[in-house]
Amino acid sequence: MSSLSEREFALEVVQRLRSAGFEALWAGGCVRDLLMDREPTDYDVATSATPQQVRELFGRRRTLPVGMSFGVMIVLSGDPQVGQVEVATFRTDAAYSDGRRPDAITFSDARHDAQRRDFTINGMFYDPVQECVIDYVDGQADVQRGLIRAIGRADDRIAEDKLRMLRAIRFAARFGFAIESETRIAIARHAGEVSLVSGERIWMEVRKTLETTRPAWGVNEWAEVGLLTYILPEVAQCWPTQGHNIARLLEASHNRDWLTRFCGLMWQAVGDEGSMINSTVLALKARLKLANEISDALKFCLSAQAAMHLAEQKPWSLIQPILVNENSRLAVDLFDLRASLTQAGQADPMMITARWLKQQLQREPRQLDPPPLLVGDDLIAMGLKPSPQFKDLLQQVRQQQLDQMLTDREAALDWLRDILADK
Repeated sequence: MSSLSEREFALEVVQRLRSAGFEALWAGGCVRDLLMDREPTDYDVATSATPQQVRELFGRRRTLPVGMSFGVMIVLSGDPQVGQVEVATFRTDAAYSDGRRPDAITFSDARHDAQRRDFTINGMFYDPVQECVIDYVDGQADVQRGLIRAIGRADDRIAEDKLRMLRAIRFAARFGFAIESETRIAIARHAGEVSLVSGERIWMEVRKTLETTRPAWGVNEWAEVGLLTYILPEVAQCWPTQGHNIARLLEASHNRDWLTRFCGLMWQAVGDEGSMINSTVLALKARLKLANEISDALKFCLSAQAAMHLAEQKPWSLIQPILVNENSRLAVDLFDLRASLTQAGQADPMMITARWLKQQLQREPRQLDPPPLLVGDDLIAMGLKPSPQFKDLLQQVRQQQLDQMLTDREAALDWLRDILADK
């Protein structure tokens, strides 16, 4: 999808709304990004038109009523290569009794609409026709100063949506900004209330913070303002003794992805004790509503760490199952990250093992995971009836195949005949 096309379509939406007699501006994050010379990931439009008027103007086929009760419509470009634009009616909000959405809204104007938004850097508008910023909240000044500041009273903005506490830290980590003192004090004062936010929304902020260029700063900030206790209590528990090591690991992860960073964070919290890993992953999955692929990857990655130590000196049959797992690269990446923190440099045993593991992952798939010499049908052909013994016998053959003790099918059959004859 072309960013230029998205921008052109967002301009077209504004122009069409204005031609129909409505006020229309770009709003929110895209304005912030333009001021920071960053390419916006999407463009949102704020307008004086009501959702019904937006729908009448663009037609039912090109509009999606995703949030009409909150004044939000999606306008489709009609071209899958261009995408869509969110169009929201200027509004003011009533109380947020659920800590997420307003109980009621009142359609208003741009000045009042700006006051309901979270942070000053996200509260600006841009006129793409006149090419000028419209700023009722001093957001431009805070962009220049590098500050995350709540609009109005920080306590009020947090009361409206508790997730804003995590969003403040994520934006600061993403842009290299500081959090304005009153906003930060309010976050610390209300940190415990983040537990009212759904696990899915908390997890999304955790992930996005770990995706930034300052994950160590972000996690440390969670700890300092008291949020860590509620979003990742396993890490909070070990923070007094392991916080420095966690920071070092995350600072060294500049070329790693967010999932490796998350696994590293949890590794510092739980170590390599199997039952601790299992209980921790189950607790995380339940609390943060982790998808199965994420929890499975985390569990495998943590469990594999101890098994990979001195892997090059161990029987291949013990290491090969790790390297053919769908999450093998994640596990090796974390091991390599941990090895990079050792003090002895390239001669360190962990560094040597990490290099060896990465070399093994470069093997051809058929070499790394050769077809088994024997399968269940071979056992049946020898007169054996299917039973739990099948799995054990096939595992023994597979182990010896991987360790080069059995190199072809006939040798495997001879070995099996000798085993059965001894019984």
